[in-house]
Amino acid sequence: MKVMISQPMKNKTEEQIRQERQKLIEKIEKEGDTYIDTIFKQEPPANCDPGIYFLAKSIEALSYADAIIFMEGWDNARGCIVEHEVALSYNKLVSYYTEK
Repeated sequence: MKVMISQPMKNKTEEQIRQERQKLIEKIEKEGDTYIDTIFKQEPPANCDPGIYFLAKSIEALSYADAIIFMEGWDNARGCIVEHEVALSYNKLVSYYTEK
């Protein structure tokens, strides 16, 4: 199965984001599934809204996923909320992850 992770990213560095999701990625791969990386390195075009640009790229990645896992705090991040609505509307397997 191809699995995407949704997590709040606003005001976080790439290093912080990768660190927060590392245990979940290891769990995904240990279960024999494939992780879809949604940390995009390219710069958005100068004449666009970067938040919407990266959300669109994320939804594109979701089109290739069989499942999506929402990390803690997703319900307070508007991009994650949109991803959640899309995932439910298109019958993706949805689950939730909290590290305890």
